[in-house]
Amino acid sequence: MNASPKKSPPESVWTWILITLLWGTVFFFTSTWMLGKASAWLDAGGFQPDGSETLAVYRFYAPVLIVIALVAKVVKQRLDPGSLRQIERQRAVKEGKRERLFVSFAGGIASSFLFAVLTAVAHLAAAPLTGAVIRLNAATVAVAGAMNIAAGLGASLFVGLIFLVSGIGSGARRA
Repeated sequence: MNASPKKSPPESVWTWILITLLWGTVFFFTSTWMLGKASAWLDAGGFQPDGSETLAVYRFYAPVLIVIALVAKVVKQRLDPGSLRQIERQRAVKEGKRERLFVSFAGGIASSFLFAVLTAVAHLAAAPLTGAVIRLNAATVAVAGAMNIAAGLGASLFVGLIFLVSGIGSGARRA
């Protein structure tokens, strides 16, 4: 058995940016949809941006995602210098000792809720520039965030199924 984890090459800034853009984009559109649903249920449709308004908001939102990626990379480097905890976690996943089906269950919940809040803030902040009439209250945003958790868990389950089918974590099948 290998007692010490192998060092992996440092993750590229571009990797952080691309992954954040990928998940941030997915959650932007699921959050926008959930905000519309929650708004229709709770406050009679105060959130009904059309497609062009949504895309205009996304143009403001994407640079925020890049800033989030850069800040997250710096924070991760401070909290886990050398990525030792990450390497241990990856090894445990490959050995089937962690995340047998869901990948980062708690992370999926937190990310999906927080991205719903961020999406609501982006729509509200961009409204004067896009001309959209946006009316959201805290209850609507909270309900949309809770509903968006389903999207986060669905994405986590999807990635977990990919791991299962591809054989990553094959030790889990023997257990």
